[in-house]
Amino acid sequence: MVSKECRADIRKKKHLRIRNRFSGTSERPRLAVFRSNNHMYCQIIDDDAKKTLVAASTLDKEIKASLEKTNNVEAAAALGTAIAKKAQAAGITEVVFDRGGFIYAGKIKALAEAAREAGLVF
Repeated sequence: MVSKECRADIRKKKHLRIRNRFSGTSERPRLAVFRSNNHMYCQIIDDDAKKTLVAASTLDKEIKASLEKTNNVEAAAALGTAIAKKAQAAGITEVVFDRGGFIYAGKIKALAEAAREAGLVF
């Protein structure tokens, strides 16, 4: 019998490989994205200081109130815009994008493009 590896385990391995290639610094922090079945979460992290500088998710009241669903492409785009605005308020303009092992398509791509349009550089 052929055993197939779980998609979540594959994603975790991909994420570890991605994290070996880069990390966030104080000059250029890391924009980390996580997507669950119901929500999306993103954080801007300074890995040198081990601090989360800015965070946003579809669970935030102001973001969730403007959305019909929290797990679609429109929600991802709204989250990208929100994290970019929070980052600019904190003085962050340039980040490294960490897609968290997820494929760069659909929700992840929508979040990244919305963040770029709102002013983040990566």
